[in-house]
Amino acid sequence: MTTTKDNLKEAFSGESQANQKYRAFAKKAEAEGFANIAKLFRTTAEAERIHAEGHLKALDMIASTAENLQSAIDGETYEFTTMYPPMVEKANADGHKAKTMFKFAVDAEAVHADIYAKALEAVKKGVDMDVKEFYLCPVCGYIELGKAPEKCPVCGAKQAMFTQIA
Repeated sequence: MTTTKDNLKEAFSGESQANQKYRAFAKKAEAEGFANIAKLFRTTAEAERIHAEGHLKALDMIASTAENLQSAIDGETYEFTTMYPPMVEKANADGHKAKTMFKFAVDAEAVHADIYAKALEAVKKGVDMDVKEFYLCPVCGYIELGKAPEKCPVCGAKQAMFTQIA
């Protein structure tokens, strides 16, 4: 028998995926010259984010910052140690183009876990991180603190491609 908790987990997953899908669709519509359709996709993506966040709250999965950081560390660690490695292996065996993004994800998720661990250390000391600038590689998802690298250590993207996240 399905429980409300099961339904919330499924709804959270579906809304989260819809959010990301619609954001990607918006980029494509924008690139094809459909500015208003892109805006529609972005607006709907935000609506889906609202739904997903509501489901996450109903699941009582938003805790203290320290607990949230530990959850993030656990999730990122699972991804780079358990989830992605067999995906990389299978995509390589199949010669599928997904192998590149899977490998990027393995490497980037390890960095994410490390950054979250540093943040957790700070929170346990009762202080915020001393880093104020965060740079994201838009190709592979690698994150650099402080200053964008000359080239991405995961995918080789040039420094100019990095975006600063506020």
